[in-house]
Amino acid sequence: MMNKHFQSKGNFSGSSRSSVQETDSLRRIMGNSNLKQHIETAQKTGACQLRHLNLKEVPEELQRLSKNLRTVDLSDNKISVLPPWFVTFASLKNLTISNSKLVSLPEDFGQLKKLEVINLSNNSLTKLPKSFSNLTNLKTLTLSGNSFKTFPTEILVLQQLDVVDLSQNSITQLPADMSGLQAVELNLNQNQVSKMPASIAQCPRLKVLRLEENCLEITAFTADIMKHSKISLFAVEGNMFDMKMFHQVDGYDEYMERFTATKKKIN
Repeated sequence: MMNKHFQSKGNFSGSSRSSVQETDSLRRIMGNSNLKQHIETAQKTGACQLRHLNLKEVPEELQRLSKNLRTVDLSDNKISVLPPWFVTFASLKNLTISNSKLVSLPEDFGQLKKLEVINLSNNSLTKLPKSFSNLTNLKTLTLSGNSFKTFPTEILVLQQLDVVDLSQNSITQLPADMSGLQAVELNLNQNQVSKMPASIAQCPRLKVLRLEENCLEITAFTADIMKHSKISLFAVEGNMFDMKMFHQVDGYDEYMERFTATKKKIN
């Protein structure tokens, strides 16, 4: 009886494996069919959307569209690296690869000089390649939910940058010289930042600074930052101080003047 029991259990597991293999095979066939259709559409529109296709790498078929692709979305796949030829997409303006397994970008990623919007949220990136500083047209950069421990200094020279989202990383400190940052909004929520450099006050366009759920002490908000920066919205709840203390720091009144003036403009 014992032998029969094990034999029947073995048969069941074999049929399960067979069923799983058939399902995988079906997914591959359907995926390839979808892929062909998406690539044909991309050839006509210049926009390629390959979400939720269980891709482990960027399909080579995309390579022949390198001259006319303006938008690429490879989100919700299992892609860990981009192939070297990816940087030949000379017309690419909008790149989205969120919720994937990206661990790095090609060293010559900066060749994609027409990029204006990049969303690489929820991956495993720890740094940006040095060539990233060549993306002179970049306006919006989303790197939330990655594994950055240090602030990517490559973005400090980008003159067109408007919005940077580095929330939900493990950044512990900011560069001593932040004065080159051109962003209007910088999101560092849910990191481990414990200090703010004095140079934050010199950021020429920075109006919104989000630092919720970090490790900041109240002493981080110096009179110089509160009085002389252009920041009109500090989002700082969930740090190492009570918000009542924030309302009492030297320069809070000057900050509130900027806050109120900005609010009036919006309304």
